[in-house]
Amino acid sequence: MKIQVPLSNGYLPDAYTKHASANYQLHHHPITSFPITFEDVPKTAVSLALVLLDDDAIPVCGFTYIHWVAANLPATLTELPENASQSDKVAMTHGNNSLAGNLVQETDPRLFQHYLGPMPPDKEHQYQLTVYAVDQKLPLTDGFWLNQLYQQLEGHVLASASIKLPVKN
Repeated sequence: MKIQVPLSNGYLPDAYTKHASANYQLHHHPITSFPITFEDVPKTAVSLALVLLDDDAIPVCGFTYIHWVAANLPATLTELPENASQSDKVAMTHGNNSLAGNLVQETDPRLFQHYLGPMPPDKEHQYQLTVYAVDQKLPLTDGFWLNQLYQQLEGHVLASASIKLPVKN
């Protein structure tokens, strides 16, 4: 299985990061998700799941920052279009990102249950996108947590693919 995300001069384009114009943001957070192409998804896959993480955030905030978690995307997808996270043009189950939970107390699900664009505060960060091909639709509902996704994926992953997405500070 292979995944691709269009880069600009080797970086995730500004439209999907903290450098996005105001029409790509909500409350000063970039919320427009980038397009992803999928190749060689196993024919027996029923759904896809994706996770976008920032391990470079550990020295800044003490933990890996979760930017996007989604499950139950159709396995027949060849491309997830731009802004699929907010537009609901593609059916998916939305997981919580790092704005959810008690520490930040964000109350707008458009921010904490959808794509939250990279905002590296200190230097260039390498974000990791991982997509899983799954043999079933996962029993998750909107607002699930990353650990719940990992628990449900156990024994059901047919293939996975990961790529690094560099983002300018």
